[in-house]
Amino acid sequence: MLCLGLDSGTTTCKGLVLDADTGKVLAQATAPHSFVEGLRRGHVEQDPQIWADAAERVILTCLEKIGERRSEVVAFGVSAQQHGLVTLDDRNQPVRPAKLWCDTSTAEQTEKLNRALGNADALIERTGNAMVPGYTAPKILWLKENERENFAATRTILLPHDFLNFWLTGERQMEYSDASGTGLLDIRSRTWCESLAEFVDKGLLSKFPPLRSSTRPVGLLRSSLREKFQLGDVLVSAGGGDNMLGAMGTGNISPGRFTIRLGTTGTIYTFVETPVVDPRGEISAFCDSTDHWLALACTTNVANAVERVRDLFDWEMQALEKNVARSQPGANGLTFLPYFYGERLPNLPNGSAVIHGLNSSNTNRHDIARALIEGIVIGLAQGMNRLIGLGIEAKELRITGGGAKSASMRQMVADIFGLPVIGFKMAEGGALGAAIQAGWTYCETKGEPLPLEKIVKLAVKTDRKTRAEPRKENQGLYAELRGRHADLTRKLASSGYL
Repeated sequence: MLCLGLDSGTTTCKGLVLDADTGKVLAQATAPHSFVEGLRRGHVEQDPQIWADAAERVILTCLEKIGERRSEVVAFGVSAQQHGLVTLDDRNQPVRPAKLWCDTSTAEQTEKLNRALGNADALIERTGNAMVPGYTAPKILWLKENERENFAATRTILLPHDFLNFWLTGERQMEYSDASGTGLLDIRSRTWCESLAEFVDKGLLSKFPPLRSSTRPVGLLRSSLREKFQLGDVLVSAGGGDNMLGAMGTGNISPGRFTIRLGTTGTIYTFVETPVVDPRGEISAFCDSTDHWLALACTTNVANAVERVRDLFDWEMQALEKNVARSQPGANGLTFLPYFYGERLPNLPNGSAVIHGLNSSNTNRHDIARALIEGIVIGLAQGMNRLIGLGIEAKELRITGGGAKSASMRQMVADIFGLPVIGFKMAEGGALGAAIQAGWTYCETKGEPLPLEKIVKLAVKTDRKTRAEPRKENQGLYAELRGRHADLTRKLASSGYL
């Protein structure tokens, strides 16, 4: 039984073919995504068609690599970047480019939504989450307030993975996991918060497709694509947000495991059997792709922040690694707040990056490079501290994403978090999780249930060679540095300098 998983990220579409009977990955492919250029600061958009075009290239390449075995492909699954706003007109064409998760132009609308039910505390009580600019709801309100004609022309609202499912099958639906990232879902009951939706627009929920379980399939691959891909009847699973399927692809489907994902953004999350709601609104309470829940902390600046510094010094990744290695823990007194694109944790949508503590001995490339990476990891460590404060115990971190490939990054994560860190033999957790979900759904649909745990055990393999243990000699230094980061951020933000 072969299953194809797609992970449509912010900058890249990744895909793979999984043999669900053996757990082996038989083929992989990638294709890049482009952005709408020339937008004002805070606005980040993509044409949804580029996601479909990239996905098609990835699918064709994967199928070419497996040759005659393409006839064994029985199911597709789609993981994608969360929160993006896709608007379709009455001809099912995009009304405008999609506003992405990292679009922070919606700060004003976010504040309105946090006050819609009285205050942020009331919103958290009603839905399980405070509103942040990354979520979909502020983007919808922004569209209504700033582009009235486009809002009026919108007949269907989808999320990025819903759009790809629609492209694959012709069917429109939303599933619980990604829908919980709109900010409009009561994550406990898995139903829309009607009063909040009506605050945005009285007819908003009529623009949403049916809301369904994450364990139900969307439908079958449409006939035109079956012909193009030279496939038979292929089932398309519900799919989900990248973090939810990343959890599945890293074996995070039972309590006690933590995944840290270092991609364009940074996330740290864990499976929970009952919702964990943060009264301060710093931790996101999301539904997961098994109809349970994730407790998740997210930071906005990881690979995108690294790219800014790489561009500044004209470095390849290897050069960045070498410069980080030349510096010592603590970066010779430098503190780097990497808020190039604002920040989600702490909630600073209009924030900016800061290098603090420059002097005659540390104004050099290697100390700046190390301070940047330390700043990125410390931001996520603050999220981890909040998760622990909510009563969630951590014993080990499983690391995935592009940053997981770096030995120095893995060691730094272990040192700063004070926990063992281990990577995977297959680093593409989102695409692997999508393929696992596809196989699981296919077996359930065909009346031959295969336990999810069995597929995960076969497909998800940690790599002992990547294990990093926290070094005791760095624990005190990094505890002090975490405090310095938090204090500097708080003081600059409260004074209006972030």
